[in-house]
Formats: sequence, structure tokens, C-alpha cells
Amino acid sequence: MADLTSGDLTLPQPDCEGGGEIEAVAPDYTEIIVIRHGQTEWNANRRIQGQLDVDLNDVGRKQAAAVAGRLSKEPKISAVYSSDLKRAYDTAEMIANCCGVSDVFKDRDLRERHMGDLHGVVFHEAAKIRPEAHKAFLSRSRDQEIPVGGESLNQLSERCTSALERIAKKHRGERVIVVTHGATIEELHRRGSNGMSTDNVPNTSVNVFHLFEEDKWSIKSWGDVSHLDGLFGSNGIA
Repeated sequence: MADLTSGDLTLPQPDCEGGGEIEAVAPDYTEIIVIRHGQTEWNANRRIQGQLDVDLNDVGRKQAAAVAGRLSKEPKISAVYSSDLKRAYDTAEMIANCCGVSDVFKDRDLRERHMGDLHGVVFHEAAKIRPEAHKAFLSRSRDQEIPVGGESLNQLSERCTSALERIAKKHRGERVIVVTHGATIEELHRRGSNGMSTDNVPNTSVNVFHLFEEDKWSIKSWGDVSHLDGLFGSNGIA
């Protein structure tokens, strides 16, 4: 389990309770609490990260501490999974430490969408400096790949929904946490809501899925950032 320090940087200390009471989950489904990672400087500057490995910024570390403290007061969890990208993994480690979970399991299939030629580009400049890739990104076709190795939405969906189903089957009757990325969570929402889209995925938002046998999904709650109330402003979002 990670120490909450990193070199000369002292990370925010969550208000931890080590995990709440054990609360039974029915044996025919898995409760998966899906969390978006904390903020990075690239999030704040609207620079496209995709699968580039970008650190949390100070705001993101505070957000991660806040959601970790919140989750430690809720019913106990069995396991924590994360994308292997460090903005997600560092968020997940803080949650695991706070909830009394010894390990975070990395899963590359929980990564953000591969953005191809748009990696590292500030979004408002994309149409000018990467016009072909920008056009592909805006395409209404879910099979449209982004040039230079980028994924289509259908490829992203297949990757991340398969990962969540694999986790659910391993933990039937249990409650687990998954820390991942914005576009990935949008695709999980689409699967859980029978095709409805959303772009409401704030950093460290809490989104609760129930995955049943026979690949049936439901969404119990969505986009909860109440743990950020008063942290930075009226809505807790920097």
C-alpha cells in the first residue's frame, strides 16, 4: 500500500475511516462504483490526454483525497481496480489506502480512449493544426477511428465494457471500485443506459453500476460530486 507522500510533495491527507460496515450485495449482481480520476493540468487547460501519462495536479490530489474519505465511510468494498495510467492509479491508491484495501489491480483495458494524432493538442486548436483527426473525432460514425492509431468509439466501448463485465463476474455478490477516465465512463454509461449518451463526468464523480448475470446492466446513481462541496467553491469544482 502506498505512502501518502511522494518525494518532497506531501499529498493531501484524506479523512479516512478504513471502510464502513459490511453491507450485503445480492448474489446475482456486482455493485461497481466507477470513479473518474482527479484533475490534471491538462484537464484544466483542455489539452487532450488520451493515453498519455499525465500526473494529477494539486486540485486533483485534493479531489482524490475528498472522494477517498467519502468512500471510506460507505459500505465496505472488496477490491479496487484502476487504469494503469498514473492519474487514475494515483487516485485509486489514495482510495484503497483510505478504505483499507491492500492492493490496486491495474487493468490496461480501463485506459482512456486512444486519441491518435490528437494526443497533446489543446482542444480549441485541434481543428486548425490536426484537421483530419479533429474531423474524425467529431464524426457521428461510431466506427470512425482517429488517424495515427486512435480508437473508434465502438473499439473503446468493446474494450471497457468487456473489462467491467470481467470484473463483475469475478466479484459477483460484492462491491468493488473502478477508477478510470472520462470518455471510458461515457461509454460505460451508454452501455448501462441502453444507448443514452452523457458528457456529465466530472473529476472524481461517483457513478454506481449494478452488473447482473446474463450481462444485464443498470445505473443506480450518476455524477455525484457531493464530496467536493465547499472544497474549491460553491460546487466544489475548480
